[in-house]
Amino acid sequence: MGQPLNTPLNIGIIGCGNIISQYLETFPVLDAVRLVAVADLDHARAQAIAAGHPGVRALGVSELIADDEVQLVLNLTIPAAHAQVALEVIAAGKHVYGEKPLAATSTEAAGVLAAAAAAGVVVGCAPDTVLGTGTQTARRAIDDNLIGRPISATATMVTPGHERWHPNPDFYYAPGGGPLLDMGPYYVSALVTLLGPVASVVGAASHTRTTRTIGTGPRAGESVPVTTDTHVSGVLVHESGALSTLVMSFDAVATQAANLEIHGETGSLIVPDPNHFDGDVKLRTLGDTEWRTLPVSAGYAGSSRGIGLQDLALTPPGTEPRAGGRLAFHALDVMESLLRSAETGTSITVSSSCERPAAVPLTEPAALAAP
Repeated sequence: MGQPLNTPLNIGIIGCGNIISQYLETFPVLDAVRLVAVADLDHARAQAIAAGHPGVRALGVSELIADDEVQLVLNLTIPAAHAQVALEVIAAGKHVYGEKPLAATSTEAAGVLAAAAAAGVVVGCAPDTVLGTGTQTARRAIDDNLIGRPISATATMVTPGHERWHPNPDFYYAPGGGPLLDMGPYYVSALVTLLGPVASVVGAASHTRTTRTIGTGPRAGESVPVTTDTHVSGVLVHESGALSTLVMSFDAVATQAANLEIHGETGSLIVPDPNHFDGDVKLRTLGDTEWRTLPVSAGYAGSSRGIGLQDLALTPPGTEPRAGGRLAFHALDVMESLLRSAETGTSITVSSSCERPAAVPLTEPAALAAP
């Protein structure tokens, strides 16, 4: 069976690309986890990380997976490698926490969860933004019946495209990319946290250009082919009966719409960008003439990328982490179902479900780190 969840939980990271810097900024304030090793296919990158962090060793990928000191592997590899690396980690009897998505496909993700269950190890997955005060304060407002019975939600993400700032944007415009699979995990995870799991979806999708021009970096001016849809719209029918309307676009210029709104029988909420941990939650109820900002009432205050690891380390045995594999699998299944619906023109029943993750009590920054 796998290693027990004790604290501090020793973490090894595989993948030392750009995203690692955000995790490294968070580790110093988390007392339930401890970074002990890093690895990358480019060993020089791992060595550079280790050199700047005393007590952290630079290892080869296989070495890190086999290392007895490492209890959980943080998988920061490219999405196409998420499942393969996770399965190798699980086979070594270690827990695994990955960047989103859980795997490139729901079939691969199901294999990861099955292997973890057989090995008795825990799977966690980003995004952990849903654990911050923004989404959790909105969750508290819903649970406290401030808007009455939830009826609907709107989720909007509009950008003219990542090629404007990303030096190597090719994968955003190939199968497995696109705005839904790239940014959708933040929005779908937030919607499930707020309104519960999704039962069925109806979708439509399009793309307006066949090429994109890189705007920055050494490849500036180079054209990238577009072979996947870049504007996706859909309706998610939650098991509760609430309806969420989703718009994810790499085609439009801008929007003034709130990133996320929740509407109930007696009130409406404006929820902060689910790609962020905090932000103001605004409420307007029947009879109000203006929106009012709610006080922060729940979530990990002052949190940033990596708080999901802390939450996982503190999760009681036998309990699914809030940023857990089942939520990540359901979010991926919802997104794939929406794309299938767009392709076939039919409503699709979502085959998976999950428990609505437990609420996060308000936890101040000082409580995250040991005194």
